[in-house]
Formats: sequence, structure tokens, C-alpha cells
Amino acid sequence: MRFVGADDIDAALDFPALIDALDDAFRAGCGAPERHHHEVPNDGTHLLMPAWGEGLLGVKIVNVFPGNGALGKAAVQGVYVLQDGRTGETLAVLDGTRLTVWRTAAASALAAKRLARTNARKLTLVGAGALAPFLARAHASVRALDEIVVWNHRPAGAQRLATILSAEGFRARAEENLQAAVEGADIVSACTLSQAPLILGAWLRPGQHVDLVGAFNMKMREADDLALTRSRIFIDTPAALSEGGDVAQAIASGALARSAVVADLAALARGAPGRGGDQEITLFKSVGASVEDLAAAALVWRRLALRA
Repeated sequence: MRFVGADDIDAALDFPALIDALDDAFRAGCGAPERHHHEVPNDGTHLLMPAWGEGLLGVKIVNVFPGNGALGKAAVQGVYVLQDGRTGETLAVLDGTRLTVWRTAAASALAAKRLARTNARKLTLVGAGALAPFLARAHASVRALDEIVVWNHRPAGAQRLATILSAEGFRARAEENLQAAVEGADIVSACTLSQAPLILGAWLRPGQHVDLVGAFNMKMREADDLALTRSRIFIDTPAALSEGGDVAQAIASGALARSAVVADLAALARGAPGRGGDQEITLFKSVGASVEDLAAAALVWRRLALRA
């Protein structure tokens, strides 16, 4: 059994290959029962996410503690256990926190690959947490970005991320006016722990693509009802219809019909229509899927085995 840390995962993965791996996994399908979801003390959420397919099985144990930011720790903490699907033997224990940011960003980029305009050039990041730089890199792997704008509820965090991205060769800057940041973007990617809508439908303009990654429970919200009703909506898995903020909240309140959700990533991978035209607003809501974790862990394992 091997322990695979964050540095090993970073060395093994790149976004083009990971996005293709997720695309293949969604197209092929795998065993992926509904995840266990438990509220625990200290406002924490405890998740168990199993999946199996192509000779492997695995489970991610992940904890989300929104208060961790005040402690200087990431809100998402986890571990992934990868096992042989024929014998049950444990092959590796991977840093689940690092695996999560890679696969989550790759899922957003996979959606954008089919939903964002091909000439999308400007990305706005709403939120500057641990996932944000991965979202920037992932989106940049599927669209030729000219500029990345970063907004964060703490402006210093936005400036810090803009500096990091600039050092990586991106043209990046911080923006304190959220409305201006949203209105000026071709792609808006949000990953926050906000409990009130940040992205307003009145700010959206024709042709934009909105990527909603935060709001992982029904107490959270990143976009208002108008943003949803103005958009052609896609989700990562059917779980987004009943859990997580945004889409599930709007359906529960009656503001959005289930029929307004066009397709999930599996359907898109199998050829379902995506963007209908350059003037359409598209919106993708991600809640996370165990098939993504298994595909990412399998890719790491295969690449490490080749280098052994």
C-alpha cells in the first residue's frame, strides 16, 4: 500500500489529461451509490463517496468545515482510499483534499469545454480560496484566456491570488467591484461559502457561462433565482437537483422547474446538446461526484505505476 501526498498528485496530474479522464468516466459510467451526507459538530459536514469500475474501487472520506479559514486551514479536508476491484486489496491512500481540488476544477472545465463560447477570453473568479487557482488553471486549459479577474470578500485574498496567477504567466488582476467583475466576464466561476447570492441575474449578459462550485449545502447560495431562470442549466450529477444550494434551493422553493435543467455531465459526455448559440447564457452547477474522484485517483495511480 502506498501513501500518495499532495506533491505526488501534483506531479502526476495535468488538466488536459484529467479532463479527458473525467469525460471518459462519465461516458462509460460506473457504480456510484448516493453519497452519505452527515452534519457533525462545529458546523461540519462529513461525506462518504464510494465508486467502482474498470477493475478499481475507492471511497473518499471528506470533511467540510467552513470555519477552518479562521484557523489558517482549508475548509475541505479528506482522504481517498483506492482498492483493487477484483481482490479488495488496498492499493493506495491519497491526499483527498488535493485530489478534490484537481477533480472539481477539471469537472468545471469539462463543462465549460462544452458550454462556454469557443471565443471566451475573460474569466472572473468569485472567491480566492484553495480551489480558485485550480479553477483558473483548468479553465485556461480549455479556453485561451486573455485575462483573469479575481474578486473575494476579503480584497487582500483577491490580490494575493492575482499575484500568484500573474507569477504563473497569466494576465491577472484583483477587482473589488463584484458587479463589474461579473458583467465584464465571458466565464464566471464561483467557489465560495456564501449563504446569500453573490451573482445576480440582473448582471448577466448574453453569451456568458456561469460555473457554480460552492454552495455545497441547502444553507448556501451563490447565484439568485433570476440568474438561474435566465440561463440554460446543466449539472454534474442528479444529486444537484436535491442537495447543495442554487439549483436545489430554487427547485425546492418553486422558483425553478426540474425540467429547466437540461442535462448532466454524463449526458453531455454521451452527446447531449450543450450551448445552443452565442447569445445564450449557460450555467453549470457542481456538487461533486464520486465518479470524478475514482477517475482522478485511477489516473494518478496509473501514472505513478509507470514511473515506478
